[in-house]
Amino acid sequence: MKTARPGTAGAPGAAARGAGNLASGGSAVLHGAAHTERGTRGQVARLILELGPSTAATLGGRLGLTPAAIRRHLDNLIAEGMVETRTARTYGNRGRGRPAKLFVITDAGRSAFEHAYDDLATSALRFVAERMGQQAVAEFARRQVSELERRYASAVTGDLRTRVQALAEALSADGYAASAGPAPAVSPMHMAGEQSPIHVAGEQICQHHCPVAHVAAEFPQLCEAETEAFGRLLGTPVQRLATIAHGDGICTTHVTGTTARDRTATGNEGNDDDTPESGGLSL
Repeated sequence: MKTARPGTAGAPGAAARGAGNLASGGSAVLHGAAHTERGTRGQVARLILELGPSTAATLGGRLGLTPAAIRRHLDNLIAEGMVETRTARTYGNRGRGRPAKLFVITDAGRSAFEHAYDDLATSALRFVAERMGQQAVAEFARRQVSELERRYASAVTGDLRTRVQALAEALSADGYAASAGPAPAVSPMHMAGEQSPIHVAGEQICQHHCPVAHVAAEFPQLCEAETEAFGRLLGTPVQRLATIAHGDGICTTHVTGTTARDRTATGNEGNDDDTPESGGLSL
């Protein structure tokens, strides 16, 4: 996180103004308060990173902060360029009142949490691409992801929903701040020979943080290799809908489930473990 700006707690001006109202040792008290203030501000930024676009009420409730306190931290983060606001999307008829304001992490805010070797990694991959071609970069990406896949394989077991949740938890443990849940409703599909539309069931994995986003922005082979690994781990086709590397707020992966017709035909209505016979994605 950035150091305190002039005029905020912990800045020289603030300490000078407060010194006259405190007993000797007041400077140390101010220093401790400023440290706590910045620490809490960092927690707010981290929570926005993990949760994605969030309201002030949600953030304050999760951190146990009063409305006044959470707004103060959010205002400071906005002033520092770490956070920005958006208006929540509304669907259908909206009730009275203003639309909810959402707080989202900016590229600068995301960078504050990322690892420090992006430039070196990017330069190395550029060298590989120049000397051996883009295919060599793709092979490198698959090699890197294969280790992740090997570590996750023993944990990603059970029915489809359990596998998806286990994969999200494994990703979170590696710093991707991932979450999982049912996929939003999708447009109906008309299958060959069907008189009525068939809806596709599925799950969704959201990664709110990507430690290699800056590198992947230039070398999408990293994202492609990761997506292929997800398909193999889950044993069902997956599709990457959005990526942080391409400027989206989060990385979103749709995990294909089964059609309503498939569940009825097999007598497993409501069983999320059914997967298409095609299995996972192949290289």
